[in-house]
This record gives sequence, structure tokens and C-alpha cells, in this order.
Amino acid sequence: MNMPEADATSTSIDLKNLKRGSIMFALIIGMFVAALNETLMGNALPELMKSFGVSAATVQWLATAFMLVVGVLVPAVLQQWFTTRQMFLAAMSLFFVGTITSALAPEFGVLLVGRIIQAIGTGILLPLAMNTIMVMYSPEKRGVAMGMFGLVVMFAPAIGPTLSGLIVDGLSWRWLFYLVLPLALISIIVGAAVLKNVSDITKPRVDLLSIGLSTIGFGGIVYGFSKAGEHGWSEPEVIWTIVASGIALILFVLRQLLLKEPVMDLRAFRYPMFALVAVLLFMLMMTFFSSAILLPMFMQGVLLLTAFKSGLILLPGGIANGIMAPVSGKLFDKFGLPILVIPGLVIVVVSLWLLTRFDETTGTGFLVAVYIAMMIGVSLVMMPAQTAGLNQLPRHLYPHGTAILNTLQQVAGAIGTALYISLMSGGQKNYLRGSSDPQSPAEIVRGLANGINNAFWVGVVIALVALVIGLFLRKAKSPETENEGAAR
Repeated sequence: MNMPEADATSTSIDLKNLKRGSIMFALIIGMFVAALNETLMGNALPELMKSFGVSAATVQWLATAFMLVVGVLVPAVLQQWFTTRQMFLAAMSLFFVGTITSALAPEFGVLLVGRIIQAIGTGILLPLAMNTIMVMYSPEKRGVAMGMFGLVVMFAPAIGPTLSGLIVDGLSWRWLFYLVLPLALISIIVGAAVLKNVSDITKPRVDLLSIGLSTIGFGGIVYGFSKAGEHGWSEPEVIWTIVASGIALILFVLRQLLLKEPVMDLRAFRYPMFALVAVLLFMLMMTFFSSAILLPMFMQGVLLLTAFKSGLILLPGGIANGIMAPVSGKLFDKFGLPILVIPGLVIVVVSLWLLTRFDETTGTGFLVAVYIAMMIGVSLVMMPAQTAGLNQLPRHLYPHGTAILNTLQQVAGAIGTALYISLMSGGQKNYLRGSSDPQSPAEIVRGLANGINNAFWVGVVIALVALVIGLFLRKAKSPETENEGAAR
């Protein structure tokens, strides 16, 4: 089940003469396009439900499948087979093809296929960009570099819902993809012109069985959670899917630990700070991605706002998140991790608790304030925690570390979205069963608000667990720094 090893010779890269600014510029353009695309859909889901005549449990696959595909890809091995430039151009070309497919989709199934192709490109690009930054910058400068990376990754999603609302209200949902096409093309041109290789080309063996097990494992879990949202947790299909996927994941883990050249080197979890960060980010991302789906549904389904107005309400929080990304990076370099993570997680917990109290009487000003607070909390945790966790790894584990964090975060988002939509739908159905007039528009609105409140209560519990984990985080020393000290 292994691909033959073509060349075991490692290609050493001279990092001294790299034009880091040019490479960062190319990566930032690509990441801006990919990150913008990831949030364009959230605000348009209610409109797509009407256009294609599908339910919330079905339309959420546009978000869930995207995150799932991004998560199950294993680009750590690809980064050791192909140059940085080749990987980037392949990723953006796939993204371009997926965007065209989505724009021209005649039915929901074709739109979903287009989103999956986009996701393959994004899944290659995300860990590639993070690994490139880790290699190019020394440990003491990574906080600022990752902060700039975070600025783009957070700012693009910030304007996504507003842009999406403006397009959906004034044009057609297809323009969500038409407008991304020129940006993707510019990214391909710039990448071809300035990108240089920063990875070591070792061409390790590729274990196809491992890739199959990871795909079945992660994919099955997300599929099971999504089906639970449609049919309930007691359905045999849901139970057996989750059990089978759990077994596949156990086999995947065992195989990685036995292989000499694993597809995803899980030995990274031997480093305690990395392991804690991985679990923390998994929980945080479950809430982060799910909130981006639920809040537009709340604003359009409960407050009866237009897609554009709901996007405008989310805009200040997204901008605050983007502004705080480089700030938190500088604070991390100066003060370390605990001083950022603990306050950040407390803010997230309080914000989610406030979201559980939202109903049809909630004012838009209060909603804006709560969302801004939550995004500031997320920005204090996300990039500093990732940087701290990756800093503890030796260089040869960087591609695997970034792949692990990317996989866990995207799968967390997919599971979280499926779980929260399930809780929302179940909460609404339970409310309407006990209603004296379940067909009343006012009761339907109250039922939706009740379902969303239930989902956010689960978010509060998850965030509290993340806060407990955050208490154990410390700024660990990088092996590079320790080696330099020993050499002196």
C-alpha cells in the first residue's frame, strides 16, 4: 500500500538569501482569497435554502463538506514531495476550478462538488502557508509573522458576511463566486512570479492505507453528526457510521505510530505543549465556525433582517479580530502565552453565555457588542496558541504539526457545525411540539430562537472545558533555541 520512494536524498534550502517579504506577500494574497471564500457562504445559506428548496440540515453541507475536505487532506507528505511554488500553484489552480464550477452550478449537487474542489485547494494552502512561515522565521520573530498571517486570515472572513449579504440582496448568489475568480487569478500570477522553495524535498513513502483510514475516520464522524441533525441520534445509520469511523481513526493512529515514515507523524503529541494546544484549538474552533453559521440564521430567521444587514452587524467583530491578530502576536513575543490565553478564553465563555439569552427582542447594538467581544477573545487565543504549540516541535515535525492542527481545526469546525445545526433543529422541533399554535409565524420564530439558544449552551460548556485546558498552557522553549544555547 506504499508508493515507491523515488528519491531519499534531502534537498537543503539556503534560508539566508530568501526574500521573505515577497514570499509573505504571495502567501497573503492566496490566503486572503481562500479565507474570504470560507465565510462568503455562511450569510448566504438561508437564500440558498430557498433557491434550491433544501433544508438547513442539507444546506449546511456547503460549510461542513468544505471544512471536512480541508481537514482530511494530508499535505504534510506533499510538502516533502513538491516545492513550495508547485504546491501553491496547484492549490490556487484547484481553487480557481472549484470557483468556476460553483458559479455555474445548475443544481445543489453541482454546487457542493464545486465547494469540495475549492476545499481541496484550500486544504493544501493553509498548512503550506503556516509551515513556510515557521521555516522562514526564527522562534523569536514568529509571533509577529504569524500575527500578520492571522491579520489576513481573520480580516478576510470579517468582510465576507457583509460582502455576501450585499451580493445576495442586490445581485445573485452566483456573484459570490464570480467576484472571487479575478482574485484567485491574481494570486496564481503573483505566486508564479515571486514564490521560492523553502521546504526540504525528501520524497518519503506515501502510505495509501493511512490516507484511506484517515478519510474514512474523519469523514465518517462528520457524516454521522450531520445525519444525526437530520434524523436523530438513535438512527442505526448514525450509530454505525460513528462507530465505524471511530475504529478507522484508532487504526489510523496505530498505523502512524508503527510506520517509519508516517503520513501524519503523531509523535508530535509527545510534546506536551503541542498536545494541549491541539485539544484547546479543537474546542475553540467548534464554537468559532459554528457561530459564523448560526448567527446569520438567527438574524435572518429571528430578527428578520436582510442578508446585507446581518453581514454589517458581523463586520465590526471581524474587523476587531483582524486588528487584534498582529497585536496579539507582538504581545505573545513579549509576554508569553498565559497572559493572552486565559483572558481570551474568559471573554469567549462570557460572550457565548450572552448569546444563549438572545431572542426576537434582542437589539442589534447589543448583538454587535457581544460579537466584537467574542472575536477579540478568539484573537487572543488562536494565533498565539498555534505559535506556542508549533514552537515546541523540532523542525522536521513542522509540516506534520501544521497538518495536525489544520486537520483538527477543520474537522472541529465541521463537527461543530453539524452538531450545532442538529441542536438548533432539535430545539426548534421540541419547542413547536409543545406549542398551542405551531403553525404561527411568531411561534416558529420563537422556536428557532430556542433552538439556537440550546446550541450556544453547548458552546458555553465546550468553552469552559477549553478554559480549564488553557490554565495549563505555558510558553515552551523551541528546540532551535535550546540547541543554540547549548552551542554557546
